[in-house]
Amino acid sequence: MVPIGKRALLGAAAAVLAAPARAQRSYPTRPVTMVVPFAAGGPTDTVARLVAQAMGAELGQTIVVENVAGAGGTLGAQRVARARPDGYTILLHHIGMATIPTLYRRLAYDPINGFEPLGLVTEVPMTLIARRDFPAANLEEMVQVIRREGTKLNYANAGIGAASHLCGLLFMKSMDTAMTTVPYRGTAPAMNDLLAGTVDVLCDQTTNTTEQIRAGTVKAYAVTTRERVASLPEVPTAAEAGLPNFEVSVWHGLYAPKGTPQPIVAQLNRALVAALQDQNVARRFADLGTAPVPVARATPEIHRQFWQDDIAKWRPLIQAAGQFAD
Repeated sequence: MVPIGKRALLGAAAAVLAAPARAQRSYPTRPVTMVVPFAAGGPTDTVARLVAQAMGAELGQTIVVENVAGAGGTLGAQRVARARPDGYTILLHHIGMATIPTLYRRLAYDPINGFEPLGLVTEVPMTLIARRDFPAANLEEMVQVIRREGTKLNYANAGIGAASHLCGLLFMKSMDTAMTTVPYRGTAPAMNDLLAGTVDVLCDQTTNTTEQIRAGTVKAYAVTTRERVASLPEVPTAAEAGLPNFEVSVWHGLYAPKGTPQPIVAQLNRALVAALQDQNVARRFADLGTAPVPVARATPEIHRQFWQDDIAKWRPLIQAAGQFAD
């Protein structure tokens, strides 16, 4: 028989050991903040709000979306990298997570080792479009025109590091021909100038281009994915149209600060997987011309490897172009 005093001591020790487990099991006990490093209303913000609502239902707590825009998505990423690693501040970012390490020479946070990947969310296709009166009926003819005219033609993008900037780099490399690059502060002004005929070519996400393509206010030449996009079935893939090396999509992923306990990482991942299986999320994603990633790809391990591979893919392209941000 254990003496009463010793039983009390053992009980106290057991309580101390159990406290962290209870704390982790009780997560989350208050709202979680999901940082989006871009302005409200954009495609990444739309994806985040759909995912946040579904994840919050699974976690039993509200997930509040906070837009921390600026500096090509680095301000919001920095906010999360510096946050307490307790699962209450997470980041939803896009392909910029793979290009920021090369694009930016000076950062106040570690863009690679400052995060715990939680899982991939979606891959948004890109579309190659031109002004309505561009003198080419298909992608093959478009490439011939660009090779002939070269820097006389203007390629618009939404700014250094934007998806449209990256798509342009890959497009010009695929053709081995340069156009004059015209950076804007966002997709909206770039699209406005394309509609006005001030610039010639733009490559951007289906979330930004589908409406204009359907309305016939721009010419669509290709989608940059392996398969055609359900919302734009008449637009061929770049490979079908003769550019097999021109493949890019804007993927989104979810992150927590480095050092977040693994039980919390696992719980956030389970909530993400539940959100990706939510029928409302799938329907709304389809409206945006995309779809949730398959559940098998929504793991922290696959996310980390995909992210590292994409850093390696874009680094030589960005370095060769010599287009960096301070």
